[in-house]
Amino acid sequence: MEASYTSDSSDSDSRELKTLSLTHGNGKIFDYEMKNLLKTKRDYCDIETIILHHNALISMPITICKFNNLQTLDMSSNNLTILPDEIIKCPLSTLNLKNNKLNNNSLPKSLISISGGSLKEINLSGNNFEYFPEQLIELKSLKYLYLGGNQITNISKDIGKLQSLQLLSLGSNKIVDVPEAVGFLNGLHALVLSDNMIESLPSSIAKLKNLKSLLLHKNQLKTLPREIITLRNLTELSLRENPLIVRFVMDMSLNPSSLLELAARTVKCSEIKYGPEELPRSLIEYLSTANCCVNPQCTGVFFDNRVEHVKFVDFCGKYRIPLLQYLCSSKCIVDAGTSSESIHSQHSGYMMRKVLLG
Repeated sequence: MEASYTSDSSDSDSRELKTLSLTHGNGKIFDYEMKNLLKTKRDYCDIETIILHHNALISMPITICKFNNLQTLDMSSNNLTILPDEIIKCPLSTLNLKNNKLNNNSLPKSLISISGGSLKEINLSGNNFEYFPEQLIELKSLKYLYLGGNQITNISKDIGKLQSLQLLSLGSNKIVDVPEAVGFLNGLHALVLSDNMIESLPSSIAKLKNLKSLLLHKNQLKTLPREIITLRNLTELSLRENPLIVRFVMDMSLNPSSLLELAARTVKCSEIKYGPEELPRSLIEYLSTANCCVNPQCTGVFFDNRVEHVKFVDFCGKYRIPLLQYLCSSKCIVDAGTSSESIHSQHSGYMMRKVLLG
């Protein structure tokens, strides 16, 4: 077993032990070694970091809970199958549990008591989670969340409650859908969704104004929402090994509009005035859902009936990315060159610096 200690002071008489590292050892003799080490040191209070990776541990030593100033705990690459309730007694800001054998029954029912709910970073990558651990939604101060390399099939619809989140890593899972709630993560800088089974992204992705990196490679994407072009801070977009790179798709099908749709379009386009005295509340709410046609030469609207059209937009002056557009009619599809110019004029000076397609 390799043991090392780190102090912030060079004065051996007054030094305080800050970091305790016990790595590449045998889990069976861990507690014995820990007790011997503590006998030679001053106080549990001095320890701020404990590193216990690669120790073949099958459970977290309860001794750890005695360190009442512990900020960082690294127990990665062990054989942990459960995280004891005692973990909530640790005032942690960083918890690394990647590459263990944890699953959705392994975590305490609540994690909010850890560090008074101020846990900043948690790494649960490389475990056996099958769905998003709902306990994590309690951690309002969480900035970095790593859940890659599991078997997760969904993203919690309450994910938007993690308002402090700056990095969300969910690569190498089995995710099919991305909820609209992801768009509420206002502080997000990096979103990793690579190596999943995602077929489409919600338009709410455009609300992530601080997003710099969006990794989507190895999915089933055929198009991107047109709103993605508004992400001015986005500098890295990875799209390789998606159907949209191999085969561009255009769906020109149009089903007949309902009478309700036709009437509502007439009301909106003719700017007919109406109020609660003239129309039932349900119709007023329906009229409020009108969407403007993206064709800059058209002033029409649509409600439930629309044409889905793929527009090719230049990134970096080299790659042409298909963006999904909704139009009020198949007649509203304009020449590709004209539309590209109109889009470019709206975002002049903006150019993504890194697009990974191959």
